[in-house]
Amino acid sequence: MKMPIRLSGFAAAFGIAALAAVSDDGFKPIFNGRDLSGWEGNPELWSVQDGAITGVTKADTKLTHNTFLVWADGVVDDFELRLSYRIVNGNSGIQYRSKTADPGKFGPVVGGYQADFEAGKTYSGILYEERGRGILAERGQKTVLKADPADPNKVKIEVVGSVGKSEDIQEKIRHEDWNEYVIIARGNHLQHFINGVQTVDVVDEHAAKASRSGVLAFQIHVGPPMTVQFKDVRLKRLKLADRKKIVLTAGTASHGSGDHEHTAGMLLLAKCLAGHPGVLTACYLNGWPKDSTAYDNADAIVIYSDGGGGHPFIQGNRLEILGEKMRNGAGLGLLHYAVEVPREKAGKQFLEWAGGYFEVHWSVNPFWHPQFNNLPDHPVTRGVKPFGVLDEWYYHMRFPEGMKGVTPILSALPPADTLNRPDGSHSGNPEVRKAVLERKEPQHVMWVFDRPDGGRGFGFTGGHSHKAWGNDDFRKVVLNAIVWIAHAEVPPDGVQSTVTSDDLKLNLDSK
Repeated sequence: MKMPIRLSGFAAAFGIAALAAVSDDGFKPIFNGRDLSGWEGNPELWSVQDGAITGVTKADTKLTHNTFLVWADGVVDDFELRLSYRIVNGNSGIQYRSKTADPGKFGPVVGGYQADFEAGKTYSGILYEERGRGILAERGQKTVLKADPADPNKVKIEVVGSVGKSEDIQEKIRHEDWNEYVIIARGNHLQHFINGVQTVDVVDEHAAKASRSGVLAFQIHVGPPMTVQFKDVRLKRLKLADRKKIVLTAGTASHGSGDHEHTAGMLLLAKCLAGHPGVLTACYLNGWPKDSTAYDNADAIVIYSDGGGGHPFIQGNRLEILGEKMRNGAGLGLLHYAVEVPREKAGKQFLEWAGGYFEVHWSVNPFWHPQFNNLPDHPVTRGVKPFGVLDEWYYHMRFPEGMKGVTPILSALPPADTLNRPDGSHSGNPEVRKAVLERKEPQHVMWVFDRPDGGRGFGFTGGHSHKAWGNDDFRKVVLNAIVWIAHAEVPPDGVQSTVTSDDLKLNLDSK
């Protein structure tokens, strides 16, 4: 048996009428109808047949555990999912906001919320929690999930109403034929529909066990031989109901070991933001996300990647996609090399979205040890103490005329040895360097930007050396800025985090 492989490649309830009125706007396919690109599972069990994802077990398969096909390109948080399914024999389901465990003999193992369906007449439409709390709502039920007063880890299920009779709902389900499944998850409110009929309505107030984000997957259940199929799989992300979503994007491997550690750096920032009140993070690694929905409900987008002509966000039509998110109010944060774009390609956009950028033959990229002693009164500097870090701090950025909308955050006077450099595309120009030196102009190496449309941005030119993230104030000013551009509240003492030497060794690229 081959081991699993990755196959390349509102608070108000929705009734039937409301569901029918929802348009297809914003829905994007996450299955291409041809192959399993972007999905991860056991290829002996999962394939594409007649344009549908198909899972098959036979009499000699002898599954010892439920196994899954996982959408590997992203995770889901608040969303609406629409698809068609067909099942012959057995039991299956759609996992969402779930977690993966170590793969078993037959493929990935997943636990979490499951929109159930089967070939029988009992479980289709229910909300079941795989490897967790069991049945959370039977078909037709409206339930509220709360912590058991005797044990916060156990659930108390309160049936508070009905969305219809179970047998009437079952009558609408076509046996061994195609059916339409819709799942809506917004905040802690979860709803299932089959063929336009609502099957359950659940509010999960069980804080110890409720999930706000996680993987999406399809199930093959242990038991008799079965065939299950899925097609027309479409996802629409919804604005988060009660918090801000921050999408962290890391570029590909670059430079030497310990430098430009985009993956390790972003995962470290995600760890620091985990559990911070009012925000939810999603991380995408290795450049532009394969998930076409990645930024659709983002309140802030943060990029840590190489820049210049190879900047991942300026290729093809990606500037246009990013611009749409900016027009919808998303904030933009740029870390280190990600602040550099070609003037003629994206300079205008980065000025409008983030308030500044590194321009070749104008800006300078030396290593130096600035001391940031004078911090402005701004939410981004809350809890930040004066500090200094040796790093490659770019300076002499290109800013809007008159610095309109820009607030410098970290500024220092570069030493003369950073100005007396050989001419080059990343060394400014002699006249600029001479003027900076003679006028003793402090240079802004981090700034924040209030856009006229109400959106926010920031640029942070440090971050070349991964070890710099171990400095509490270096890290805090960035975490504060990330929270700020999402329009979330920065605490009076800033975003609190702890990073150990062991943390800094995690997720480093092989270079």
